[in-house]
Amino acid sequence: MIGAGPAGLSAARALKRLGIEYDQYERHCDVGGIWDLNNPGTPMYESAHFISSRKTSGFFDFPMPRTYPDYPGNRQILEYTRSFAAAYGLRDTIRFNCAVTDVQQDGREWLVGLDDGTVHRYRAVLCATGVTWSPRIPKHKGEFAGEIRHSSTYRSPLEFRGRRVLIVGLGNSGADIACDAAANAEAAFVSIRRGYHLIPKHIFGIPSDELAHGGPQLPLWLQRPFFKATLRMIQGDLTKYGLPKPDHKLFESHPLLNSQLIHYLQHGDVAIRTDIEALEGSRVRFTDGRTEEVDLILYATGYDWEIPYAAQFFSWNEGRPDLYLSVFNRAHHNLFGLGYIEINSSAYTLFDHISNLLAQYLHDQDHNPDRAAEFDRLIAADRPKLNGGINFLASARHRSYVDAHAYHSYLATLRKRLGWQNLTPGQFDGIRVDQQISEVLG
Repeated sequence: MIGAGPAGLSAARALKRLGIEYDQYERHCDVGGIWDLNNPGTPMYESAHFISSRKTSGFFDFPMPRTYPDYPGNRQILEYTRSFAAAYGLRDTIRFNCAVTDVQQDGREWLVGLDDGTVHRYRAVLCATGVTWSPRIPKHKGEFAGEIRHSSTYRSPLEFRGRRVLIVGLGNSGADIACDAAANAEAAFVSIRRGYHLIPKHIFGIPSDELAHGGPQLPLWLQRPFFKATLRMIQGDLTKYGLPKPDHKLFESHPLLNSQLIHYLQHGDVAIRTDIEALEGSRVRFTDGRTEEVDLILYATGYDWEIPYAAQFFSWNEGRPDLYLSVFNRAHHNLFGLGYIEINSSAYTLFDHISNLLAQYLHDQDHNPDRAAEFDRLIAADRPKLNGGINFLASARHRSYVDAHAYHSYLATLRKRLGWQNLTPGQFDGIRVDQQISEVLG
């Protein structure tokens, strides 16, 4: 297993429960992945918080502490993730400060090369190294006299003091960083190419994802007008603050959750600008003809997905690996990717559902080969529609996007067909080290 962030830890717990032996490699000195601000290359910044709420997030049967706020900050998420690893004794099998440099296939087995020069043989390899390590910076014509950086290098709002800042891009990180710039910079602007449906983190005092997923699931044709009317009632017409009208329907793109941006737009602390036309020394020209003088351009323009140590064994489509259920390699047996998914829900519990499936598949290869072979046939040929009836944006990011309800429903169908166990409370109690220690101590 490669990587000891949330996805890798989820898989480790699932394998450990079924007694499947594994080695785990992590190039950093501790667990936590991107949530560790000291992890070289992390895109994390000091003001970052979860965009899914405490109650809907977290590992299965290991809830976040009730003392956490509705939307925990990055330090709390790191603390929580490390407590998860400690609770299940997952650190014991992790080799830290050890990077995987190369993966090669040898028949039905895999050779994994490490940065110390050693090579190890495995029957399966799980890639769980994440998708936010290769920053994408677009090219614009002209020359810029100031500083150009990607948002992955951003850490503190103090970096904006006394500066005229242009944020390019308005995903969730871009919106967060724009708010930091609004509160600290001499002037702050955001360049965007399209309009967005901006969803506040609370609706009627309830975290938005709790409201969306906590009650009965309405059909899409009812959900959309209900939430659209609710947002209009709460926010009003956002175009008067310079935000373009969205060119897509609600739910057709990755959700943009932010409750602060409208406040700063209303007070003139940040201004919306169109796409960049050209860089002209100390000024930036936009496609609507406006220009602004800035000295820092920060590109919040996303990341290229990469699996550099095994790229040749994945089939790529517009920068996304073609994986069955976003996990199982169709062409290369027992090569998996965990975390290479875009979905409109929180990730941690999702990882657990996937890890549960993956672990039972590996277990069956030794104990129920006929059932494992049946799943092999599904990996090769099954191409379910997992969009839940939503026409996601025709962008590279949304090519492999899945709807959470459709995805979980299909996992349930597979479990029933194959006789695999669903996640159940108490399922992992037998490997909880902290509980065992408590019982011994009395």
